[in-house]
Amino acid sequence: MNLQEYQSREFFKEFGIPVVEGAVASNREEALEIAKKIGLPIVLKAQVLVGGRGKAGGVKVAKTEEEVLKLADEILTMEIKGLKVKKLLVAKAVNILREFYVGFTVDRVSKRNVLIVSNAGGVDIEEVAKNTPEKIFKIYIDPIMGLFSYEAKKASQRLTEDMNIAPKIADIIEKLYKVYISLDGNLAEINPLAVVEGNNVLALDSKIVIDDNALFRHPELEALRETTEEEKLELEAKSKGFTYIKLNGNIGCLVNGAGLAMATMDLIKLFGGDPANFLDIGGSSSPEKVASAIEMITRDKNVKAILINIFGGITRCDDVANGLLKALEMTKVDVPIVVRLTGTNEDKAREILKDTPLIYTDSMVDGVTKVVELANAR
Repeated sequence: MNLQEYQSREFFKEFGIPVVEGAVASNREEALEIAKKIGLPIVLKAQVLVGGRGKAGGVKVAKTEEEVLKLADEILTMEIKGLKVKKLLVAKAVNILREFYVGFTVDRVSKRNVLIVSNAGGVDIEEVAKNTPEKIFKIYIDPIMGLFSYEAKKASQRLTEDMNIAPKIADIIEKLYKVYISLDGNLAEINPLAVVEGNNVLALDSKIVIDDNALFRHPELEALRETTEEEKLELEAKSKGFTYIKLNGNIGCLVNGAGLAMATMDLIKLFGGDPANFLDIGGSSSPEKVASAIEMITRDKNVKAILINIFGGITRCDDVANGLLKALEMTKVDVPIVVRLTGTNEDKAREILKDTPLIYTDSMVDGVTKVVELANAR
């Protein structure tokens, strides 16, 4: 679960991490009220769960009350990477002297949490890792003992030799680790961690991602969830008994079993196609579930053709076939559908679909080849 910046900074404050003064607003009047309270100039920051807000125009500085009203209006009518801006963080503008990156995340290779720091703050850490990897320093955290104070100090001294600043950074690193562990995080980062006038060190941005699998330990956090449109689709699919993840291609996929779904997507890419989604209807598929899955696939206007790939073990092919017929009755499907049904009751399924416009095949390769051809031709 991704937290918005304004939500993350509240946890930072709770754990003693110094943040710049500010508050969240939903309209221009609220933004102006906050600006008057904390004093001009201020920074208006769009609250959307994507990176690159500044490059998209979602972060602006206002020096007058008139600018606050004007810029708040502009940002609150924006879409950034397809997401509508509904809230603004209004924060006190500060004079930045130096910027750093500090973050904790999970390293899948070492199977440990890792502290990552860089003196190239204010830039996407992925870009730093790609273009100037020498600017990144990592410390892998012992899963039993956790982060030691000397490790936080070591990391801070890799960022700066100024002993008026390094101890403050080390203290923030230790507090950020407590945030990360206490919330069962997948990610907790500050970018940038800034040195401002008076040698003060402040978190100017805040990001926390919480492991969904640990939310049962934090039921109070569910109220903080602000779902994107794609996440709403995933939750809707889950409520109907299948797994759906939207992708950027034009070939809809309906498959049973995550392994077969991944193999199907790989094969589509191999033959020059591009999957529009991952959709696993699971081991047991009623006609109603199949119909719901087809309806969800066809909501994506980028879909030019659909591939149904079922290997029937627990899943009965005739159930899937009946679900397809029901879906065609319930939903107007104006794209071609290629069907490969193999396994339990496949003969019955073939008979059910015999006089329909669906394109039937026994071969996974033939099915993928055909659906890629159809999608590319539209």
